[in-house]
Amino acid sequence: MCGICGELRFDGQTADLPALGRMMDAMQRRGPDHGGSFSDGPLALGHRRLAIIDLSENSDQPMHDAELGLALVFNGTIYNYRELRRELLGLGYHFFSDGDTEVILKAYHAWGEACLERLDGMFAFALWDLHQHTLFLARDRFGIKPLYLSRNGRRLRFASSLPALLAGGDISRELDPAGLQLQFTLHGSVPAPHTVLRDVRKLPPATRLSIDVRNQSREQAYWHLEARRPDPEPDTASYLLQVRERLKAAVARQHLAADVPVGVLLSGGVDSSLLVGLLAELGQQDIFTFSIGFHDQPEEKGDEFHYSDLVARHFGTRHQRYLMPDREVLEKLPEAIAAMAEPMFSQDNVAFYLLAREVKKEVKAVLSGQGADEVFGGYYWYPVMDAESPQLSPLERFSRHYFDRSQAEYQSMMAPAWATADHASALVAARLGEPGADTFLDQVLRLDATTLIVDDPVKRVDNMTMAWGLEARVPFLDRELVETAMSLPPALRLREGGKYPLKHLARGLLPDEVIDRPKGYFPTPALKYLRGGFFEFIREVLESPSCRQRGLYDRSYVDRLLADPMGHFTPLQGNKLWHLAALEYWLQAVVDPAGNS
Repeated sequence: MCGICGELRFDGQTADLPALGRMMDAMQRRGPDHGGSFSDGPLALGHRRLAIIDLSENSDQPMHDAELGLALVFNGTIYNYRELRRELLGLGYHFFSDGDTEVILKAYHAWGEACLERLDGMFAFALWDLHQHTLFLARDRFGIKPLYLSRNGRRLRFASSLPALLAGGDISRELDPAGLQLQFTLHGSVPAPHTVLRDVRKLPPATRLSIDVRNQSREQAYWHLEARRPDPEPDTASYLLQVRERLKAAVARQHLAADVPVGVLLSGGVDSSLLVGLLAELGQQDIFTFSIGFHDQPEEKGDEFHYSDLVARHFGTRHQRYLMPDREVLEKLPEAIAAMAEPMFSQDNVAFYLLAREVKKEVKAVLSGQGADEVFGGYYWYPVMDAESPQLSPLERFSRHYFDRSQAEYQSMMAPAWATADHASALVAARLGEPGADTFLDQVLRLDATTLIVDDPVKRVDNMTMAWGLEARVPFLDRELVETAMSLPPALRLREGGKYPLKHLARGLLPDEVIDRPKGYFPTPALKYLRGGFFEFIREVLESPSCRQRGLYDRSYVDRLLADPMGHFTPLQGNKLWHLAALEYWLQAVVDPAGNS
């Protein structure tokens, strides 16, 4: 919905307002409708607004409630804000706006930090208590909305994007070896609190942070996802009915929490098609749907229009599809990488970037199917991991099929100064070993839903859509739906090739051809099978003076990949050469655009 930023000083100085202005300017595309700031001695808040709920100036931010002594900047949407508003009215609170922002202010005043347990939605916010001189920051349960931090002995800064923090100045651009190893091992995911920069951290999902002007702080998780069977355990029919009710409620809630039209990003797969089907079942008419495709490569088809067209015709949607020629993809590739809040490897990134550019011309908010595969077991590697010997450790069973590179390969890929320890294995082993999961697959599915998804598909969708001032909502990450899904036996989710509860729900609602089709995605095959101009772009990046001067990669490793650009793929079928170039170009465009490495 927006971009937020701010600074809290610990050294007795007033907040740096010029730095705040630079951070706000860097997020103008996230919030093109309004910009505003608030300051109170050591504290300054900045906001860029994308108006979705209560389009009037009454919901502009920062929102300052003088009566309560609170000021707030907020990015996201609270889907149950109407219910909370009614409850707060019953407690005697008075409202001057009709949006969800003011509901957070009143909810915090009424219930304190426990208000987070009542908020259903996607959010990152910062709330300043003018009486106590404390700053309260929080992030939603699944990290759908980002929150980047930079903290030292003099001040804390925060922003909705890493480039915005850098724009404020006074932040080291030194790389973090741990973040780099995570980046290249976990398919481009760098779980919080890490980033690839030493001086920039992320507030973890489902976490709150309270900090005062003396730099005294308290950070705590406010929610934990369990993956266990209830006692007594329901039968299969009851499980499936719960999924249907929860998903239908999530779609209705997320579609209706808006004062502007909300469309659907329709890939043609079961997930996004289900969103369209449930909206139609709920009585929604004139549904806006959007699909994107690319030119075929000899190895892979570049679009899924056959299936998205089937769904659009079946429900009579107001459908638009966009076929992007390779020349335009190549032309916009540098721009798409530069728009990333963090370096991302999935080839879907440019697809979402180009699709969002077109969709924003029609609507300001969309529903997207991200999260369904992780929550309902849609990926092929889940049963493969489960088939590994149970005598192996959970980490061994997982890493063999998910890690993009072994630690030995990572050590050979990086120059000696950057060949760090295996942080990814330590992190994954710890997350898999957390209590509250009944089986190995429960551990894996929870890890995906709470950690890995945050910094791959979820970050990608938020980042690439908000680059055009388009809000993407993800009903499959509705809290109640995910909690319900995690109570299901993994075998039920993996039945019939995965996502059985969703396929069962779709049967009779969607055309069978869409349900029974092979799994697809937003394909961008030119970034997987590198040839022509795409290969030349990558070679220029990796042979550039900036890349050589930075000295991250072992040159013999780079040369080996350049000599065979389509011969080196990760277990998840990412092109390793593309990974190297994507990080390097992001560093050139975002971290050292002036050529300083």
